[in-house]
Amino acid sequence: MQDFNIDLHTHTLSSDHAYSTIVENIHYAREHHISMIACTDHGPDLEDGAHPWHFHNLKVVPRVCEGVAVLRGIEANIRNDGSVDVPLRALPMLDIILAGFHPCTAPMDIERHTLAYKKLMDDARVDVITHPGDVRYPCCYEEMLLYAKEHHVAIEINSSSDINTRMGSTQNCKEIARLAGKIGNIISLGSDAHICYYIANFESIKEILKEGNIKEEQIINRSPKAVLDFLESRGHKRIEELRSFFKC
Repeated sequence: MQDFNIDLHTHTLSSDHAYSTIVENIHYAREHHISMIACTDHGPDLEDGAHPWHFHNLKVVPRVCEGVAVLRGIEANIRNDGSVDVPLRALPMLDIILAGFHPCTAPMDIERHTLAYKKLMDDARVDVITHPGDVRYPCCYEEMLLYAKEHHVAIEINSSSDINTRMGSTQNCKEIARLAGKIGNIISLGSDAHICYYIANFESIKEILKEGNIKEEQIINRSPKAVLDFLESRGHKRIEELRSFFKC
C-alpha cells in the first residue's frame, strides 16, 4: 500500500488543546511533501472548541498556501440526538465536514450511539465520521457501516487512536477496518494531529488497513482527485482553484 500524503483531519490553536498554528501546519506539510491538508478544528460545543466565527472566516485562508492545498473544514461534535454543532452561517463555506463523539457528549449505550450515528447520516451534512472506534462510544459497527455505505459517508481510520488519545481503541479500530473491508466502505485517513509534527503520520494504522483488507481504491486520501471527487459527490461545490492546481 502506498504512503499517503493527504491528511483530512488536523487541528490548530483555534482548538485550545492543540499546539500549532495553521501556518505552522502548512510549513510542516510543505517541508514533508504533503500535498493537501484539511483544517478541521473542533466545533463550538466542545469546551475549548473553536469560536463559530473561526469557521465562516476560513474564507480568508488561500486555497493553496506555499504549494500546499488547504481544505476549509470542521470536526463537529455529535450530540446525543445525532445532531451536530456546525455553525449554520459557516455551512456554505465549508469544503469538508467531519463529525465524531467527544467528551462534550455524555456516553450512552451501544443502541443509542448507533441510533445517533444513523440520525447523523440521515441529516446528509456530515462527510466523514471520525474515530468511530472510541471505546467510550461503542456502537453496532456493522449496522453503522452498512448505513454509512448506503448514505455515501466516509469512515475514518484515525492514526491518533490508542497512540495519542482514546486509549484502548485498537481492537475496535481493527474490527471496523475488517468490516469496512468486507462491506466496501469509503475510507478517510486522518492523523487527528494536534501538533504539526504528527500531520500525515499514518504509521500506526498501516497494519490495521492491511489486516482489514482495505483496498487503496476505498481510500479517498489516495490522490487529490479522489478527495475532490468525493467531496463533489457529497454535494460540495467544485473547487476550481484546486482542480486547476492539481490538473485534475
